[in-house]
Amino acid sequence: MPRTTDGDGTPVPQRLLAAATRLFAERGYDRTSVQEIVEAAGVTKGALYHYFGSKDDLLHEVYARVLRVQQERLDAFADAEAPVEERLRGAAADVVVTTIDNLDDASIFFRSMHHLSPEKNKQVRAERRRYHERFRALIEEGQEAGVFSRETPADLVVDYHFGSVHHLSTWYRPDGPLTQQEVADHLADLLLRALRP
Repeated sequence: MPRTTDGDGTPVPQRLLAAATRLFAERGYDRTSVQEIVEAAGVTKGALYHYFGSKDDLLHEVYARVLRVQQERLDAFADAEAPVEERLRGAAADVVVTTIDNLDDASIFFRSMHHLSPEKNKQVRAERRRYHERFRALIEEGQEAGVFSRETPADLVVDYHFGSVHHLSTWYRPDGPLTQQEVADHLADLLLRALRP
């Protein structure tokens, strides 16, 4: 994507995403107009439609950019030369930290996902499934090696952990009693305790 030096030098796509994220978080996706987004970003509607085909595309990108980072990081944990328990714990804690780092994006998405077009909704579900499958493969690897218990199916363990992750936006506060790393460590430890043989 071409870069621009207009305004503060931030590329137009990033300015649009930052404005959309702020407005979607404050007002909700359905109560935010394209005009309000372009005004907040300091660009024209033409600029928005050059980079994003619709407001729907902006909503998709709000979530997709977080998921891309999380997928890259999960792949790095999964591919590392370390015991499976260590790799799973790292991945389990990391998804908590990266979700908290992008809490607005995650909460916007889960609140507004139903506004996506059927095609975009299907695409997001496929991207999330790929992430969950890679995470599940670590659990299965540990189960096959006898490091983790087989009593609970790997799918249920994945749903358990990600249920906690997806609800972070409803209760986590940066000024609360736990840091994001402490929350991540506690949730990762809970996951590993549930898998002990």
